[in-house]
Amino acid sequence: MADSRLAAERLAHRLEHVMHAQQRIIYFLASLVVAFLLTFFVSNNEPDFTQNQQYVLFILLFAVSLWVTEAIPPFATGLLIVGLLIFLLSQMGDHDASDPNYINVQRFVDTWTNSVIWLMLSGFFIAGALKKTGLDVELFRISVRRFGHDPRTVLLGIMLMTAVLSMIMSNTATTAMMLASVMPFINREGPDRNIAKVLLIGIPAAAAVGGMGTIIGSPPNVIAVDAINNFLQNNDQLDYEVGFLEWMILGVPVAMILVVIFWKVLVNRYEIILERIDLNLDPAPKPSSPVRRFQRRFVLGVLLVTVLLWLTGNLHGVPAAAVSGIPIIILPMVSVITGDDVRELPWDTLMLVAGGLSLGLAIKESGLAEFFVEKIQYFSINQYLLMAIFAVATVLFSNVMSNTATATILIPIASIIPGVEPVSMAVIIGLCASCALLLPVSTPPNAIAFSTGHLKQVDFRLGGVIIGILGPILAIVWVLFLFWMVS
Repeated sequence: MADSRLAAERLAHRLEHVMHAQQRIIYFLASLVVAFLLTFFVSNNEPDFTQNQQYVLFILLFAVSLWVTEAIPPFATGLLIVGLLIFLLSQMGDHDASDPNYINVQRFVDTWTNSVIWLMLSGFFIAGALKKTGLDVELFRISVRRFGHDPRTVLLGIMLMTAVLSMIMSNTATTAMMLASVMPFINREGPDRNIAKVLLIGIPAAAAVGGMGTIIGSPPNVIAVDAINNFLQNNDQLDYEVGFLEWMILGVPVAMILVVIFWKVLVNRYEIILERIDLNLDPAPKPSSPVRRFQRRFVLGVLLVTVLLWLTGNLHGVPAAAVSGIPIIILPMVSVITGDDVRELPWDTLMLVAGGLSLGLAIKESGLAEFFVEKIQYFSINQYLLMAIFAVATVLFSNVMSNTATATILIPIASIIPGVEPVSMAVIIGLCASCALLLPVSTPPNAIAFSTGHLKQVDFRLGGVIIGILGPILAIVWVLFLFWMVS
């Protein structure tokens, strides 16, 4: 009887796998057909539409469809973008720079050498070193002791600590670490207690929002910074570049305000009955060997030096990408990061970002952006209204698809609208992409919290609504204030 039940479960699992694969194939083919039909419709009604523009429009529509349907993983779509751009656009022109149809497809591969890619990679190395040496947990233990025993203060401290760590680590890793640290307390008190629920809701929200604080905190920030710097470089009147410190000025205030507001909402929404909270964290075990102690001190030193050089880039003039080489080169030299650790890095995120950068470059190089600018130049829409529309659209799309893909799609579109400041729109979209928290699948931190089994889907609505509304408002107000200050 048991063997029959086991065989039935295996058959059901196999059938489910086959049906899921068939569904992905259907979505992939449907995305291909929709992209082809829309491209054919546009090109057939526009005689001035060039072959290059047709190819790039098709790739754009195809990528958007794949990101929305998730017929293939998002990183695979990023690789597909680069492959299609090289294959289709390399067929055009006489491979002569003087030929108007010629596009140097090598530039689409060169996105892997983009400075923001190196920034993200160095962030991965630092995060991996912190986790491997146990410094991430040690920093949490040191901080949590200073929060006292008042439940409200402890909740605020944990959320702020989560947000700060998400600025140098992935929000996924930060959420996993923080939840692992508080789960013994939650299990002891019982998952039905309000204090347990606010911790499970507050930690992933703080991790997602905290990512907007630095360039390496969230992939949409990378897309936004690259678009901003490309615009500034192409504007002969501006000799400026958005670096690590400049983005922190843009992102950290919004992130911290959102965390504090959401903390206040959680405290008011859920009555915390406990008068005293004791996380009862056991002291961290001492490093077992002199080598281990040396590695921990070394990693901490590398972190401090790297961040300090990033923040003072305007003083010493060393590019942020060059500074990123410090953890990438030095950490493996002392065996803190090994070959196995490198293989476990989130390379899929870099693939997705590189594909997005290539797509944005192709939209510009093919003249597709200028083509649509000419079509809409006679339409006049209030700039503030457009900011609100794109901010809300970013949050909505990011709830149902990758926030990196959302930024990749919306930032180039926003930059071509006449009468709109491209820099401010890129910043707003980049920040709002981290405000999608409505569903368990909206962001990896939500998914990790949901996987504990202690939350229902409805529990995420509070954060999704509050941050989804306040995030765009704060981002727009802060960006407008900063632009007013520097103008």
